[in-house]
Amino acid sequence: MLQPTSLQPTSQPTVSVVVPARNEAATIGPIVERLVGLGPQVVEVLVVDDGSSDETAQLAADAGARVVDAELVLAHRRDAAGPGKGQAMWKGVAEAQGEVIVFCDADLVDFDPSYVTSLVAALVADEGAVMVKGRYPRSGTGGRVNELVARPMLELLHPTLASLAQPLGGEYAAWRHALTVVPFVHGYGVELGLVIDLDRHFGAGAIIETDLSERRHRNRSLDELRPQARIVLEVALHRAGLTDAPVAQCPPLAEMTSDRRSA
Repeated sequence: MLQPTSLQPTSQPTVSVVVPARNEAATIGPIVERLVGLGPQVVEVLVVDDGSSDETAQLAADAGARVVDAELVLAHRRDAAGPGKGQAMWKGVAEAQGEVIVFCDADLVDFDPSYVTSLVAALVADEGAVMVKGRYPRSGTGGRVNELVARPMLELLHPTLASLAQPLGGEYAAWRHALTVVPFVHGYGVELGLVIDLDRHFGAGAIIETDLSERRHRNRSLDELRPQARIVLEVALHRAGLTDAPVAQCPPLAEMTSDRRSA
């Protein structure tokens, strides 16, 4: 059982929940409704609408989220290119106000808000951690790219991260300052890029995991998973120095802030 079920107004840091979403009208409303009830420590629920063609943005706003249109952010953030999960997350960090950012996927079924509270509690409790990944059993056939591509690649090429059970999981918390000093890989390679880059930047113990309850989401077809697996493979090889092919990514936000100040 996940505890606590609410965040109490204590000396804990402020929290922004960032939900990148594209065409998730079936699930986004209930997720946002459960997030906005977590208490005053959650200063915002921010849904980054990644080019949805359905009612995702409207349903998220109706449920109480602050909705950021990815295209509007692109118009005001130089060096950001195109839609995609990594770009949407990067834009969420740029817009977020909290000291801690919790990312949640938008396609979760029967979403449990204790995901958020448990992740934040684990992050605050470990002074050496900059990111806490959720670890959970999956129902059905979910997690195929995680098990067949990401975990073996980490074992072979990035062994300091070999113990991570869910390196590609979409539910995790991190200090905002840490997220601003690393790039965000475009698309679905973003999770693997973040764990590798944060591990390198902050050292041993920077990435930890905490147990969450069972995770149920929309399982994707092999046709959808194949390009996801490819970008995950590309990121792992690139970060290991085994390929010269560039990986498309949004630059660290801290560098952009520094550039503006020196201009």
